[in-house]
Parts: sequence; structure tokens; C-alpha cells
Amino acid sequence: MDSQGQTTSLQRLQNVEKRIVKVLELAGGVMDELASPVGPRKDLVQNHCLEFMQLIKDIQVALRDEIKSACEYRPFEKCDYGPRIANEICFKKVEYVMSQLDAIKKTIDGYTAEP
Repeated sequence: MDSQGQTTSLQRLQNVEKRIVKVLELAGGVMDELASPVGPRKDLVQNHCLEFMQLIKDIQVALRDEIKSACEYRPFEKCDYGPRIANEICFKKVEYVMSQLDAIKKTIDGYTAEP
């Protein structure tokens, strides 16, 4: 992820953080309204609850998108270390098999050389 991508990601996460603060303020406002000695104002509680639910949905979508974009970031995807090491291991195995075949050939040649 480049520097600009990290900056925009951080900005999006900061916006999520602001939404979370707003959600907590709304919840606190509803609690205050419910605890009011004159009783809760239904329209205020309803508006706060609707805004609360909408913000929760927005937060979920934003966090899901951030997680998804973080999972798409693969800094080592162009790294050839794994295939290169696998190739070296295969090469060593082939060398070993060739040495074993050479040893078998020498053994066979030793038997065929004896009269």
C-alpha cells in the first residue's frame, strides 16, 4: 500500500471513529431522554434511534470495506522466494538421484567387468 493509500485509509478510519463517537452521543442522548423526569419525547427518541441505526450500518460498511482493501494488499506478491527455493530443492533432489544412478551404474559396471 503506497503512502497515499495509507493516508486515505487512515482518513476513512478517522471518519469511522467520528461516526462511532456520534453513535455514543446519540445513545447517551436517548438515555438522558429516557431518564427525564417529565418523560421521554417520543419524536426525539425515535429520531435518535433512526440516526443511530443508520450510523451503525454506515460504520459496518466502512469497516468491511477497509478490511477488504487491507486483505487485497499483498506486499510480497511479486516475491519469487517460494518458487526459487522450491526450484533449488528440486535441483538438489535431481543431483542426488543422478549421484545414486551413477553409483548404481558403477556397481553394474563392476559386475560386468568381472569374468
